[in-house]
Amino acid sequence: MARAESLGATSDTGDAPDATAQVLVRAATRAMEAVGGYAAGIYLRSPTTGLLLLALFTGLPLQLFRPWWRMQVNRPYPVAEAYRSGQAVLLPDAESAMSRFPQLMAGLPFTFASLYEPVTAGTERFGVLVVLREATPGIPVGTADRERLRRAAEQLAADLTALAADGGRVLWEGDPMGVPAPPPEAGAEGARRAADRLAQAVLSLDREGRIGYVNTAAEELLGVDGPHLRGRLLWEALPWLGHPAYEDHFRAGFMSGEPVHFPARRGRHPPGQWLSVDLYPAADGVTLTLGTSAKPAYAPASRTRQGPVADADAAVDGYADLDVSTDEASALYRPVALAIALTEAVTARQVSAVVTEELLPAFGGRQLAIYLLDERHLYLAWETGFPQGFLNRFDGVSLDVRLPGVETLTTGRPMFFESMQHLAAAYPGIPLDADVGARAFLPLIASGRPVGSCILGFDSPRGFSPEERTVLTALAGLIAQALARARRYDSEVALARGLQSALLPHRLPVREHVDTVGRYLPGTQGMEVGGDWYDVVETGSGLLALVIGDVQGHGVAAAATMGQLRSAVRAFALSGSTPEQVVSGTNQLLIDLDPGQFASCCYMLLDPTSGSVMAARAGHPQPLLRHPDGRTEVLDLAGGVVLGIDPEASYPVTELRLTTGSILALYTDGLVEKPGLDIDVGVERLRRALEAARPSPLTETADRLISEAGNTADRPDDIALLLASRTGGDP
Repeated sequence: MARAESLGATSDTGDAPDATAQVLVRAATRAMEAVGGYAAGIYLRSPTTGLLLLALFTGLPLQLFRPWWRMQVNRPYPVAEAYRSGQAVLLPDAESAMSRFPQLMAGLPFTFASLYEPVTAGTERFGVLVVLREATPGIPVGTADRERLRRAAEQLAADLTALAADGGRVLWEGDPMGVPAPPPEAGAEGARRAADRLAQAVLSLDREGRIGYVNTAAEELLGVDGPHLRGRLLWEALPWLGHPAYEDHFRAGFMSGEPVHFPARRGRHPPGQWLSVDLYPAADGVTLTLGTSAKPAYAPASRTRQGPVADADAAVDGYADLDVSTDEASALYRPVALAIALTEAVTARQVSAVVTEELLPAFGGRQLAIYLLDERHLYLAWETGFPQGFLNRFDGVSLDVRLPGVETLTTGRPMFFESMQHLAAAYPGIPLDADVGARAFLPLIASGRPVGSCILGFDSPRGFSPEERTVLTALAGLIAQALARARRYDSEVALARGLQSALLPHRLPVREHVDTVGRYLPGTQGMEVGGDWYDVVETGSGLLALVIGDVQGHGVAAAATMGQLRSAVRAFALSGSTPEQVVSGTNQLLIDLDPGQFASCCYMLLDPTSGSVMAARAGHPQPLLRHPDGRTEVLDLAGGVVLGIDPEASYPVTELRLTTGSILALYTDGLVEKPGLDIDVGVERLRRALEAARPSPLTETADRLISEAGNTADRPDDIALLLASRTGGDP
């Protein structure tokens, strides 16, 4: 839908469909006015499952919030929490935000209040409405404001529902819309004359960063007439202030309400003069002053920060080389962006890929190697850019060996070599992969525990400024934490998969007149394993029970719950219970075992001789039936709610007949769900595949139905499939 412009600009509502734009603008304005906010935003679902996108933002400069334009729904942020839970998240001050969402405050460590209201209509979840306003320390959000925000979200949900009914799109794609405020007033004539007498350059900005008044001293300093500046975004009019080095200062000024002071260099080709920049925020805007100075000997910290700059000269030197592109500098001056990307990586390979994609380009690096510690040896976990096979000689080295990658970990100190000659001199005889370049060796230590080491390689000799050394060392800590978390995930995945494998049936019973085949595929994203199961049970009365189920959630806990449910179903089936009794009894057991845990299930009791089937369904996808002539249909079985919700739930039984040559297909939703597609599309695709498959052998049919999902590298859910074919008996 809408596409925002580059840094320093915002899109207007004309980039989005008019109806959608009008709905979102009305909702944001209504919510902001209702609770006295100074900014508002709306997150909407995207075509990518589990991803929310910022669709609209107003009241503050949009580009300052670029790291939060995308939000995974499983992340520990208030937007995601409100979406997942369906409940409002109300943070009246920094203390409450820090206690509940430290990740949010790590990136926005300022004094402000934020309110998050889910936008839902029945079971439909559209997104989240966000309002920022001044903090009320120690005072919770009042009942009246809660109700007003809720009504604003309800109205937005109603508008989006109507929009969808008319064929409008309510999924968001691309960048957010920035809604511009009216051009700011130049101010009263008396105030203008007073400001014009000042020798200091003064500009007024509205809450979105647009320039209003410009005094005479500012025009002279900048060499630009006021009319050419007024009404433009500050970062458009003065692009040198749009460098990522200064973004955090502007965020502090616009959000905290406290003065902010920092040095900035005007221009880059050739290096321009240094100016002192002062921001004085208020409810209706920000006053910006500029003063000339020599290259500053110190870089004053924002008052919203904790403590002074440790090495002021080094901090300013970090700004000295601004002759780099915005993309290259973004990670250097915005480690929060890398931190956010790392939170979405759950495996060691994903962490390494994020470092390759985010860290290397930011510093102009070309080579990366990550070693992980195991039993006092370092093992190569990831490499890119090095000659093929070069690093193999260092794989598995002991911590007793004198190598920079080892010593950076054992000492806990990063090591920087500005040329390959410096590296060779420090470590005589060490094999080198190149004659020219530079290297950085970083220790990966998480919470005081050694994780491994990281090597960054550069094709040309280069220096490492104090700022770069500090940032790289800090980023190494983030990488170490992500890798430590990933290793825990990997261990739990292995445990869950082992438990899952042990609990699933290793072979299905062989019965006359009926063939059965089962298949299971774990998910490939993080902990997506452990919830799905299938089983075939021979009852004492000669009947055959076919069962498939899907436990909510994944990991060891889901696998354990699955094992308990499978055992319960087998016990009920062997006792001669009816399908309704089996499903009802399993429902009650799940409620008793784990309140809050849910599962879907489909249970069928088949008479192999006559082909009669009695089926009960608890919130599970409808099975498929392929008739002997190849015609395939989606069954319409009566059913009840998923297991684990209502102890009084009833599960009606549907009777049908499986003729000789027919095939029943029971499956879990992982086989038919794809990101961005309606589940009915996936069911229809599976129906056509079963219709086109050869009816025998049944193993080939099962392999064909599951082959497409098995070849998908990024499979978000695990998959279970159970086929039953009647081969004989009564006609």
